[in-house]
Amino acid sequence: MAAQDFNFLLATDSYKITHYKQYPPDVGKIYSYFECRTKKGDRFNEVVFFGLQYLLKKYLSGPVVTEEKIQQAKQIYQLHFKQSVFDEQGWRKILEKYDGRLPVRIKAVPEGKIIPRGNVLFTVENTDPDFFWLTNYIETMLVQMWYPITVATMSREFKKILATYLKATSGSLEGLEYKLHDFGYRGVSSQESAALGGAAHLVNFCSTDTVAGLLMAQQYYNCPMAGFSIPAAEHSTIISWGRNREKEAFERLLDHFPTGPISVVSDSYDIFKACKQIWGDKLKERVLERSDDSTLVIRPDSGDPVETVTEVLKILEDCFGSSLNPVGYKVLPPFIRIIQGDGIDIHSIEEILKKLKEEGWSAENVFFGCGSALLQKINRDTLNCAFKCSYVEKTDGTGMDVYKQPVTDPSKGSKRGRLSLRRNSDGFIETVEKGNGKPEEDMLVTVFENGNVVQEYSLEEIRKNARLWEEDLVLLQHNEDDLNAKEHQKQHIMNGMH
Repeated sequence: MAAQDFNFLLATDSYKITHYKQYPPDVGKIYSYFECRTKKGDRFNEVVFFGLQYLLKKYLSGPVVTEEKIQQAKQIYQLHFKQSVFDEQGWRKILEKYDGRLPVRIKAVPEGKIIPRGNVLFTVENTDPDFFWLTNYIETMLVQMWYPITVATMSREFKKILATYLKATSGSLEGLEYKLHDFGYRGVSSQESAALGGAAHLVNFCSTDTVAGLLMAQQYYNCPMAGFSIPAAEHSTIISWGRNREKEAFERLLDHFPTGPISVVSDSYDIFKACKQIWGDKLKERVLERSDDSTLVIRPDSGDPVETVTEVLKILEDCFGSSLNPVGYKVLPPFIRIIQGDGIDIHSIEEILKKLKEEGWSAENVFFGCGSALLQKINRDTLNCAFKCSYVEKTDGTGMDVYKQPVTDPSKGSKRGRLSLRRNSDGFIETVEKGNGKPEEDMLVTVFENGNVVQEYSLEEIRKNARLWEEDLVLLQHNEDDLNAKEHQKQHIMNGMH
């Protein structure tokens, strides 16, 4: 649905319909901003900015106000409120004066940029004093940015963990962008969630089964093909052969996909027997025939993820052998690997990788799939996303910095005045309040003005902005060292108690 087919007048919270009557009578500008507020003790101390371009292009750009939409909104709100409170005159003025385009300016950080929590991510202001009420009318839609930002941030946190263990146990980051596969299509609330969340994951990885995300990246972020997959079995294609013919089910996949990687779910009955007796014995010769670029990827899908992956690796090593990589960790032959997609979240993936490292296994042996924990088990409070008014201006041009400061919750205090974002002399990103920033230092870029998207980013540019840095790995290594030290200290304390 293009912006022209969507009734933007109906895409707001009900209470905003009456807000044009509530502002001071001499107000001419309302200026608001969006941030992910800080939260003490949260593991997410920075965010990936992503998704605004989609919202702007799909819902806000072009002539979004028409007479037909005004009449529809008027009728709906009359029935909804049981009284006439809709600003028909104000919307018609936008139609007449701007051909239905929104007199609004939005400035935002470039998509893909990594910004510390607690900083401004975008600002919104009206460009015509007659339409001061418009700035916060569009809050409802713009705050839905929480979703792609949170998925992109979560996905990048997965990437940090994977990168740290892959580097530590293989000496390289080769293949990192394929290590986490998006299994989340069926686990989200709608097609649009799948598209937005799927595309957000593709900021960090190139591995997905969520086709909707590929289409979004293609349509809105100028990327012909953002992600890749391989032929794979599901339980129905295995169990439809019957319990006694699991070997035949597996063999059919080998027959039909002799080249290129394939993934075979192998826990329909007994994952350990399947690995030992079928893959490692009855079909061993067929597996050995496969070339290095035609990997058989075995998928466990039940049980304790840490214990199951470790046990499957041991069985496969017994059957097919292993070798040591340049940094001394064990690797299965290149024609066989594992993908663990059950029970994967930000905590379990680290537990699995830590266990494998302790057992002498390289992270090269394992791929991961993640569904709900990546695309659905999140909400607006995961990153504390908020949209607040920070500056108002009278029609005579005099301005006033405004803010909220609840006595009952200081963490909900808001920023003051016109905002800019800069990198300070120490190299840290910070928000400058009260209009004190220097325009030449501002990282915020005008992306939308008076109904037009004026700055676009390709997925290629966004991926470049979101790439990992060496310190991302070092930071996690420090965290792991700290955890090991604490564990060591705990052991001493426990020994002392005994």
